[in-house]
Order: sequence, then C-alpha cells, then structure tokens
Amino acid sequence: METGDLRLEERVIELAIQIQQIPAPAFQESRRAEFVRELFERERLQDVSVDEVGNVYGRWSTDNRPWSIVHSPSSSPKPLIVSAHLDTVFPAETDLRVRREADKVFGPGIGDNSLGVAALFGLLWGLQPSPPAPLPKGEGSRDVWFVANVCEEGLGDLRGMKAVVDRFGADVQAYLILEGMALGSVYHRAIGVKRYRITAKTAGGHSWSDYGSPSAIHELSKLVVELTSMKLPGSPRTTMNVGKISGGTSINVIASEAALELDLRSEGEESLAELVSQVEKKIARANTLKSTSQAGVTFEAEVIGQRPAGGISADHPLIQLAQESIREQGLEPTLTSGSTDANIPLSKGYPALVLGITSGGGAHTTNEFINLKPIEKGLEQLINFVRSISSL
Repeated sequence: METGDLRLEERVIELAIQIQQIPAPAFQESRRAEFVRELFERERLQDVSVDEVGNVYGRWSTDNRPWSIVHSPSSSPKPLIVSAHLDTVFPAETDLRVRREADKVFGPGIGDNSLGVAALFGLLWGLQPSPPAPLPKGEGSRDVWFVANVCEEGLGDLRGMKAVVDRFGADVQAYLILEGMALGSVYHRAIGVKRYRITAKTAGGHSWSDYGSPSAIHELSKLVVELTSMKLPGSPRTTMNVGKISGGTSINVIASEAALELDLRSEGEESLAELVSQVEKKIARANTLKSTSQAGVTFEAEVIGQRPAGGISADHPLIQLAQESIREQGLEPTLTSGSTDANIPLSKGYPALVLGITSGGGAHTTNEFINLKPIEKGLEQLINFVRSISSL
C-alpha cells in the first residue's frame, strides 16, 4: 500500500525505530508518550490528551474515511479502542542502537513494543489513504480511539490499561491490543498471573567472626531451590520464575537482608490458585522452622502484581473476523492465550483481543529483532480487520 513517497510498511518501520530510540522503562514513559502525543496532534486526531497515569489518547471518526456505514443519529455506535503499550523491560541506560541485517532490524524493544506503537499510525494511515469524505447528512459515525498506554511490562501491573478500561468501560465495540511480534496469533484468553516480592531478614554480621550466623542470601537461596523443585502441571500450562534477586552489602558481610521477585502464572485459574497456596505454605513453613541454620531468620511475602484471567469464546464474531483477516494474508491463524493488556478487559467480560504485526525473536533481550517482510501483511490484516469490524 502506498501512502505518500514511501510504502506504508516502510513508514511504519522508520517510525518504529524512532520510537525505539526513546528510552521508556515502565513508569518512565513520559518522553515517549510526549513524542506520540505530538504525532497524534500532527495527524489531526481529535480530543488528544494525556491522562493522570500517562496514557495518550486520540480520537478518529469514521466521518473521515473513504467508506460508508449508515447509523441513525439517535443510536451512536460504540467506539473501537485500539491500544499499544509504550513501555519496555529495559533500563533507561540501555544501549538502544539498532542494526539492520538482511531483512531484519535488531534493537532492544524494537518489536516489544515499538513496532506495536508505530502500527497505531500505520493503521491510521491505512484507514485514510485519500482525503476525508464526510458522511451524508443524517448518517452517524463510528469513533476509533487510538491509545498509547503505559505500565504493561514488569511491575507496571497493567496500570495503564486499567485506566483505559476505567475510562471506556463496557460501552465499546472491542478493545484491540497491538503487539509487535505476534503476527498470525489471535490472543483471546488471558493467563492469570500473581507476583510476589519475598524478603529474608537476619541479624547479619562479619563473614569471619560471625561465621555460622544465618545469611539472608543463603536462606533465600534455599527457599528458591525448594520453590523451583515443585512439580507444576503441564496442562493447564503453569509456570514459575524467579526473575530478580537482590541483597547483601559486601563480599565479607553476612547478608542481613535479601529479596527475590517471583512470577507465578497459569492458563487455569484453579491451577494458579493451587500454586499460590503451595508457595504461601512454603513461606509460612520457612518462618516456623527452628533449626540451627534458620534461627533468627524471617521471611516476608508481599504481593507486587496481579493480572486477572479471562477470555472470550473462539466462536465470538470478533475472533472469527480476526482469523479471517489473517487468512486473507495467506497465513494460518493460531488461537492462543497470554498475559497482555487484554487481561483487564477480558477479566471484566468485555470483548478484547490481541493482534500482532510481524514475526521476530529475542524478546526482552538486547538481541531482540523483527522480520521486515511480514510487516506488510501484518498491517493489511490489521486494516482489513478494523474496516470489517463495523459490519459486526
């Protein structure tokens, strides 16, 4: 598809790189958000604003598009919400240089989710390739809200999407979430997630003169071994990950405090509840042990994140349309589940799904990359989906 001097996918790739070059760890997305806000203004979206948590909004009306949908003014159609998260998992000081190799672009966060944010504009450009054509008098219009939201990654706990759903509620046609590297997948089920920070505390001491006194690091490590030795069900798929450990003050100091961050998730709500129960029992048991190695050790567990589960049927018209849009590009769709911004609307019973723009790899690593050739198909399936959704 041509839009100006560059093909649509080329414009989106260039914009994705510009977005990727702006550091945006969770809770620190303001620079990237301002960049997007300015672009929304430049594209003449209506009602452009930034909410109290940092989400950026812009409204586009189907009054300004080249196809026609008839609605009576008395029954205004529900809006479509299209959102992509601004934040990344990488600290602000991360080297964000990109490199091109053959048909790939490498760079931290390029696919997750700089390309997803750029696709907001790719969708907008694709929906209005010609000058706006107003609807005939007496006909209604449909609004598409473009949203760049914050705090999807890490300990953001979907803070941004919670605010989006609080704003629009159930009175929407759907929540469409864009992810850069999920082309061909239709996420219609939300995986439940619960996260803990577990802290071990001891008196500490000198590594020589107080040798034999318990170390918070040693005791926390024992707990990690015990937790990760648990057998988890393969169906429904259930996982556990210790993603971060911190503590201690020096190599020759018996650590008085150490902490870990634990991620628990499952496709089954009952399986997740059972895993949570087992983990909490192990922590409680660790606090009651009175062996010599455990004397003077306490463990504290704090919930630092919780993503509710939910889903809509594979037979839902939205999911059927998404699959059809993917097949039109010569791809075979895959119905799947995940932990995404869609968790929030799906958990409330609101229609929501996730679509991707291309394929890639190395997500959440500094070797992250996207494949360039599939982007054209990814944008086409997205544009066709949004154009067709009005007929549902």
